[in-house]
Parts: sequence; structure tokens; C-alpha cells
Amino acid sequence: MEALLFPSRTSVLVVGGGPVGLTLSGLLSGYGVDHLLVERRRTASRHPRARGVSARSMEVFRRMGLEDAVRAVGLPASQVFFYRGRDLVDPDFVRTGVAAPADGEPERTPSPGLICSQDQLEPLLLCHAAGPDASRVRFGVRLVSCAEGDDGVDAVVEDAATGARHTVRADWVVGCDGAGSAVRDGAGIAMTGPTGLGRYLSIRFEAPLGELVADRASASYFLTDRARGGFLAVDNDRHWIYQYPLPADGTAEPGHFDHQRLAALVRTAAGVPDLDVTVRDTMTWRMDARLAGAYRRSRILLAGDAAHLTPPTGGHGMNTGIGDADNLAWKLAAVTAGYAGAALLDTYESERRPIARQVIDISTANARNRAGYRIDDELLLTAVYRSTAVVPAPGGGAESALDPAADLGGRCLRGGRVPHVPLLGGSGAVTSTLDLVGPGFTLLTGAESPYWRRQADAVGDGVPLAARALATGTRRAADAGRWERLTGTPAPDAVLLLRPDGHIAWSADGPTGELPGVLRRVLARESGTGGARNRC
Repeated sequence: MEALLFPSRTSVLVVGGGPVGLTLSGLLSGYGVDHLLVERRRTASRHPRARGVSARSMEVFRRMGLEDAVRAVGLPASQVFFYRGRDLVDPDFVRTGVAAPADGEPERTPSPGLICSQDQLEPLLLCHAAGPDASRVRFGVRLVSCAEGDDGVDAVVEDAATGARHTVRADWVVGCDGAGSAVRDGAGIAMTGPTGLGRYLSIRFEAPLGELVADRASASYFLTDRARGGFLAVDNDRHWIYQYPLPADGTAEPGHFDHQRLAALVRTAAGVPDLDVTVRDTMTWRMDARLAGAYRRSRILLAGDAAHLTPPTGGHGMNTGIGDADNLAWKLAAVTAGYAGAALLDTYESERRPIARQVIDISTANARNRAGYRIDDELLLTAVYRSTAVVPAPGGGAESALDPAADLGGRCLRGGRVPHVPLLGGSGAVTSTLDLVGPGFTLLTGAESPYWRRQADAVGDGVPLAARALATGTRRAADAGRWERLTGTPAPDAVLLLRPDGHIAWSADGPTGELPGVLRRVLARESGTGGARNRC
């Protein structure tokens, strides 16, 4: 087959094709943004790696049309438990589930999280990102260098198969290239925080454990003797991961382990001396807790592990990166389309970096908690953004933060995600307020509002804005009165201005002439770019 030609120019160059880069690519495609993704690996991940997909990530995949496909390859919800015992056959084991709403509390999301290993997730994201234009996603291609010029970044990439090098001029470069990010290092952005909180040998193996754990099937199996690590279910039948702790001093390197010894480690940890074990592959990893000093340097941005390294204790690392992609994609779309100022991209750091700081702190505390910890599937639903891309309410906080009391308390909060309200009737594709978001901005009212529809139609300037109502002739809220309780007013023309990522940028109790000025502020339409040139 003839090799695909490289474009000489693109609006956005995404470096890195893991879950974060592929999610960003898929979102950019949905917004109609010309872009190119390069990934140095020749194929998607063959190792399960990250597995926990949180509720907020599933909401992003729902908006992308991927939720059902992800659920189809994930573990059943009936197995999303967390086991603790001396080994897999301990009769005195303890099994706990994820935190659930108390009796009488309304449903918080239509898209609860699940366990879906990265080797299953990446191919779905890859297929979606490539879409009908396979040329926009290139695996087996590495970034060699990039240098910023007057009107873009000149990136040199190399095709691993042929050794051929190509120069691509990009308006923006996003580094989604992981912990050792070449984009981050080239931009001169430093990481701070502790390294070596733990070192692990990850053993992917096959063994007939399904019947053995049938009465205790879980997503993760934590062994109470921490020196033995734990097991991660891939399918809770034959396919598994064993995480074996390695000494911090570098002794007992994996090269010293042959398959016979690896199988013996698995049998000992499982508590089954005669277990039939077939080792498939191994990888080592180190637990770090680090944060980039900046998320943007002029035309270069960072996302995912390139921006933050999070201990896996809690399952928030990949999900925080997916949140980065969701936040950044619509802003890149607005800037590249010309209806937003480049300063809008500064709000990416002010909104996402404080969230990553909190997630790192929570995950680090989990890693140090010898009594164990609970997985909070809904933690990332509670992100509340503070930036110039949100018009603050009186008394609003000064910094973006995870605020469970605010969001899960069930009220509409500027900067927060629009709350989920179950809907009945109407189109079967719309069963939640979340389904009324995007792909551009949305003016959301409880009932049809001719006033706000006229306002949306009058905005112009290329800004994608639609007026939508929760209740229509056939559609209504499943819980009568809940919308009014969430907005805090029964006024029929009360409105929320929702950004394409579903966060509330502004709200009003009724008709007002503020909307044009609000949009100019949110979209940084009167701001310049600024920033120094960088090389990477």
C-alpha cells in the first residue's frame, strides 16, 4: 500500500497517541479542526496499563458517541469491587464497592465509570480519532524537533518505517507524549514533585482463575501483605495483571526474572501453588507525583502525563488527562476558527492545573494509606473552574478546585459541570441534560424561550451557539421541579450558558442584554496572544 503523504501545514499537531492524545484528536475532529496526531509506537497499547474510566470520562465519551462501545469491552458493573485479602483464596477477604449516592439522593450521572483496560480502550479511540480521514493519525512516527516561528511551529517528524523526515508547520502543538515528554522538555517546562514513591514489575499473564474468584470477583485485588502487591482483573477469567513491588534501591531488576520465576511469584501471591501460569509480557513502572510548572508556553501546550504524573492509587491519572483534552479541544477549536482570542488558551492552565494538583495530593495520600482507600468514581464530576472563561458569581472562589459539596449537592454553579437531570419522552438519544450540550455553546432553559432563541440567533461573528430547552412538547424532567431547584428560581426564562465541555460559563434569572458582552469576555475576543518563542 502506498505510504500516506505528510501534510506541510496543520492547525494543531498532537504529539502522543495514548488515551489522552487520541481523545483530543477525536474531539478536535468533532469540532472540525484540521490536525495531525503522531505517535512513536507502531501500534496501540498491548498492555492493559490504565484501566479505571471514571464517570466524567464516560460523560466525555458519551458526548463523542463512544460510551456504548467502551462499555461493551469493559468489565461488567457487577464486578467493579475492590478486594482485600492475604491472597486470592483468603476465606476472610473483604470486598467493597465504589462510593454510591445515599438512599433518596438523585442520580448524579447517566454514565457511571467502569473498568476498561487501556489495550481495549485505545483501539476504540484510535478508530474514532482517525474516522474517515486516516491520514490525520500517524503511528510509527516520532517527533524529532520543533521550533517556533513568527506564525507557527515548525515540527520535524520521522517515519520509523522508512527513516524519512518531514517538516510540518502547525499553529499549535500539544504534547500528550507522557512522562518523558519531548515536547515539555523542548519547551523548557520543568516538573516538580517527588519521584520513586514505589517501583513495580507489571506481569501480564494467563491463568484459569475465573472459577476461583467467582464468589469475590473484583476489579482490583489488594493483598494485605504490601510486599506482595496485588492483582488487576482484565477479564476476571483467564487474563490478569500482577503488580509486584520492586525494591526502591534498584536491586532485583526485571532482567533477573525469567518466566519460571515470574510464574512462581504469581502462584505465591495468588495462594495457589499448582496454578497453571503463562506469562505473556512484563513492564516496569515507577510511581511519581509531579506537576509541570506551566501548561502553556506560547504556541506549545501540555496535556495528560506530560503535564502531571499521578500515583495510580485512586485511578485518576488517565481520567485527569481525558479532562485536559475535553477542556482544551473546544478552546483550540474556537481559536483556530477565529471566533476567540488566543488568550482563551491561557484559561486551560488556570482551569486544569489546580485540579491536577488536588488529584495528585489525593492520590499520594491514598498511596500512603496502609488501611486502604475507596475509589471515588465521581470525584472528577466536581471540578469547578475559575478563569476568564467563566463569569464569576458574587463570592465565587479564586481558584479552580474539586468541590464535591458544590456539584454533588445538586445546584447549578458557575464554572461547574451542568448537573445531570434525567429526561423522559422526546428523542431516545436525549435522556439527560448532558445530552443537550454542544457541540458549540448552549443557552439552556427549563422551557422553550423565544427570547433566548432570538438572542442565540443574533450573536453571529461565527460563534456556534444554540438555544435549547430541557422541556419540550414531548420531553420533560423525570423529577418535576428539579430543574427549578437546581437553578434556584422558578422563572421561565432563567438560563445557563454552557460551554462546549458542559461547564457553566454564566447564568441569568431572566432576559438581559448581557449576553454579547459575556461571550466576548469568555472567548477573550479583545485579548492578544503574548508569550516567548520556544524550541522543542
